[in-house]
Amino acid sequence: MPPRPALNPGPATRAWAPAPGPAPRLLAMRWKLLPLAGLYLVQGLPYGLQSGLLPVLLRARGLSLTRVGLAKALYAPWLFKLVWAPLVDTRGSPRAWLTLSTAALGLVCGLLASHPPAAAGQAGLPVTVAGLLLLLNLAAAVQDVALDMLAVRLLEPTELGPGNTVQVVAYKLGAVLAGGGLLAFGPTLSWPRLFLLLAATYWLAAALTWVAPALRQLPTPLPSEHPRHTLHLGQDLLAVPGTLWTVGFVLTYKLGEQGTSGLFPLLLLDCGISAPELGLWNGVGAVACSIAGSSLGGALLARRRQPLPLLKSALQFRLGGLACQTAMLFHLDSPGASLAPCTVLRGTALLSLCLQHFLGGLVTTTTFTLMMRCSQLAPSALQQATHYSLLATLELLGKLLMGTLAGALADSLGPRLCFSVFLALSAAPVLYLGLAPSTLA
Repeated sequence: MPPRPALNPGPATRAWAPAPGPAPRLLAMRWKLLPLAGLYLVQGLPYGLQSGLLPVLLRARGLSLTRVGLAKALYAPWLFKLVWAPLVDTRGSPRAWLTLSTAALGLVCGLLASHPPAAAGQAGLPVTVAGLLLLLNLAAAVQDVALDMLAVRLLEPTELGPGNTVQVVAYKLGAVLAGGGLLAFGPTLSWPRLFLLLAATYWLAAALTWVAPALRQLPTPLPSEHPRHTLHLGQDLLAVPGTLWTVGFVLTYKLGEQGTSGLFPLLLLDCGISAPELGLWNGVGAVACSIAGSSLGGALLARRRQPLPLLKSALQFRLGGLACQTAMLFHLDSPGASLAPCTVLRGTALLSLCLQHFLGGLVTTTTFTLMMRCSQLAPSALQQATHYSLLATLELLGKLLMGTLAGALADSLGPRLCFSVFLALSAAPVLYLGLAPSTLA
């Protein structure tokens, strides 16, 4: 899931200084984006393991689509980021929180190295492995809040486009390295070796985070004179202009896409495509296309393209791609249909995975920029990282809800009706954009 995600600091967080020239400004931005890229990359590793590896692993062992979907409940800690977001926002430094959470990720990976996944014939994941994966998500969710706070204080308004591109691209690169890479090269890389490698990666990242010059010189925001209680804080967050509309959008814009992207690869697996081939296309190939889509979105936004018109075009193209994928599903669900090697239908089905990930990357980057623009409207006395955490949590909730229930919908409604529902859900955000407030234009 995760699928996941940089704000502009308020005037109280940064002292005024004369604007530097273009070359020094570009160099300064690169030094900001470099640590962000590394941290977002290691943050994407747990998501890749659970979205790319576990579903195929469990499905190959005979589990129903419902039980495979329920494994996404391990993402639950991401839904409670608002519980600790105010604490991370007001206590300690981003450097300390990032170092501790990243080191904790390394510790959990070290423990996972000694606990192999489900063996053949086992009903599901062992309880110990499921518990450790839950702790892995908890540490990653804390790291995510601290990383949002870091982006709040580092990025200038003109750096939001490149910052979003780095965020999405690095996160997805980490996901594909841990998910699709393992499926494609699983025979040569055992479970213990994989997690020992991940543990070493996290501990190295924690050490580099602690000594990074850009993080050691991070300015500290002025504390609020009147700390808000949880209820009042929630009311203040929702009162920020454009927040209610943005909440509705981020809850729904990925519902149809999340359902099809989670089920279509598993149905291709049922039609005879091997797990290594599926890992190569749906892992490495598709995520590479998603990175390309995110990069295109960042480039267009950096050229002063407005997020709302760009988002509308991307959503319309995505809807057309999902319609084509649904038509293929109808054909594959008919008697006698197959995906024989070296056929046009097989190639089209695999290429459709890449196309949808490309459009999904473009949509995601543009949506995150819209979320950041909304959070920029929050007053300086209100924690902007907490406001962004609210939007990011609800965005994840929408994706996680559909990702968890998609298998049950397919088992109960059948693939055809289920994908028709996903197609309708993908059309709703296109219409909802027409209600966008002028504050976000």
